[in-house]
Amino acid sequence: MNAPADPSALAKVSLDDKYTLDSGRVFLTGTQALVRLLMLQRERDQRAGLNTAGFVSGYRGSPLGGLDQTLGRAAKHLKSHHIVFQPGVNEDLAATAVWGAQQVNMFSGAKYDGVFGMWYGKGPGVDRCGDVFKHANASGTSKHGGVLVLAGDDHAAKSSTLPHQSEHIFKACLIPVLNPANVQDYLDFGLHGYAMSRYSGCWVAFKCVTDVVESGASVVVDPQRVQVRYPENFPLPPDGLNTRWPDGILEQEARLLDWKVYAALAYVRANGLDKIVWDSPNAKLGIATTGKSYGDVMQALADLGIDEKVARDIGLRVYKIAMSWPLEPQGARRFAQGLEEILVVEEKRQLIEYQIKEELYTWEAGKRAPRVVGKFDDNGEWSRAEGQPAGSWLLPAHYEHSPAMVARVIAQRLERLGMTGSLGSQFKERLAFIDFKEKALAKPRVTTLRQPYFCSGCPHNTSTRVPEGSRATAGIGCHFMAVWMNRATSTFTHMGAEGAPWIGQAPFTNEQHIFANLGDGTYYHSGLLAIRAAVAAKVRMTYKILYNDAVAMTGGQHHDGPLDPAIISRQIAAEGVKPIVVVTDEPEKYPATVNWAPGVTIRHRDELDQ
Repeated sequence: MNAPADPSALAKVSLDDKYTLDSGRVFLTGTQALVRLLMLQRERDQRAGLNTAGFVSGYRGSPLGGLDQTLGRAAKHLKSHHIVFQPGVNEDLAATAVWGAQQVNMFSGAKYDGVFGMWYGKGPGVDRCGDVFKHANASGTSKHGGVLVLAGDDHAAKSSTLPHQSEHIFKACLIPVLNPANVQDYLDFGLHGYAMSRYSGCWVAFKCVTDVVESGASVVVDPQRVQVRYPENFPLPPDGLNTRWPDGILEQEARLLDWKVYAALAYVRANGLDKIVWDSPNAKLGIATTGKSYGDVMQALADLGIDEKVARDIGLRVYKIAMSWPLEPQGARRFAQGLEEILVVEEKRQLIEYQIKEELYTWEAGKRAPRVVGKFDDNGEWSRAEGQPAGSWLLPAHYEHSPAMVARVIAQRLERLGMTGSLGSQFKERLAFIDFKEKALAKPRVTTLRQPYFCSGCPHNTSTRVPEGSRATAGIGCHFMAVWMNRATSTFTHMGAEGAPWIGQAPFTNEQHIFANLGDGTYYHSGLLAIRAAVAAKVRMTYKILYNDAVAMTGGQHHDGPLDPAIISRQIAAEGVKPIVVVTDEPEKYPATVNWAPGVTIRHRDELDQ
């Protein structure tokens, strides 16, 4: 029998280790890793003799796995690392503030050698920020700054009104996209992202999906784990690629298109960020994948009984791509050498698949390029004439993928290439088990549907009702739930445009009036502009501003600034709104001294219909 361990000999651990341990292993969620990343960047800069600071901004109502709340809880650690967390009123103003942080060293009075920035937001926030991202990326980053743009993509629309895939927006803005596959990648790719941003002058996107950002893992936090190699065969222009002033608009375009994007590619190549993780001397099938899909691929291979040795024996090669746009071409061509077929595994619309096809279009003279499949099999894509698939879907663009789905596709391609012989009957048995397990999991376990509803006691359970014969429209927020309740609420808009569809309907209908529900968080974000537009268009409608003193649907965060019913009344009165009525369960709680806008009346909620 072993003697019990001496308690004094055990390592002392603390919940703060994730932020304070100098090196070694700690357990981090993806969200915590993003916070620790900022601290690691400051520590790396200090070791390099640089005195830098950090700046983080985003919109609380566009959350990335609770990042804003995690940043708030780590306030003392951020402060000790000279990192400022300043939430924005909305996403594009937050992005503009991050852009401003890159301009600090253009002017006298700078207290630091540079400021590294981080923006965060969900897919809708990325969409909203296209104008800012284009301008800021064209302007560039500071020499000792750099910017990471965290995109919280909701592929299955589990907490959004649309599924989101942000890579194509970033491509349009010429912003390179890093696609981490696990929590360790959040740290490693994040540090490479800042180095690449400084070197190339580009803002760098960082794709964060729920499966990774809300996962946890034991990771290495050594500040020197990442060794940066700057390209030796990519001569930079004499004046560099970073932001400057004055700076001509056409000069910015030339610098971005002729230099900066290619500098990012050179950085990825010099640091070997894209990796062949499994190889075979006689590889026939290559799987190219990235981010969350890489995890799906490795799980699928494990479910099929394929490990690295088996892959080598049967001729399978796996390529893990770090930067999904733009695709580094030299590494992609090395990966393709000798292959008969390439299977591209990526969620949502094609991005890597099209880039690989483009690289292989001018394949070596006299040699046949590998066949490339991904969304469809090799019989073709959509037939325009028939409006039907000419081939068959392999990995659909809609919703999200599962390891079981990926396993079936890999098995199909292996069988087609005659690569399953050495796996024997075990391979078919595993595939049959995967099908059985997925069907079993698909069986309904719950017979009663628990529909999302208003929180107990929420006054807006009542506020969203309308008088009989009336109708209301919804927007973004808790009140969106009214669309599936029996309260005459139909259609919705993107955030900040609540009620604006009526401007385009009113001239063409005999309907005289509608209601529009608007949460106070959305009002503060941008909804006031929708009210202004309604006034400008002179339409008859009633806005119900649902006040609850919080950005409620995303964690109950406070507004980022002063806002109360009296302030709202004065703001909308100044916009020309009338009449203005305050409806409350407790009219008596407002003393006569409250500074309401002129003409405001206060009524009990019992009189709501009236």
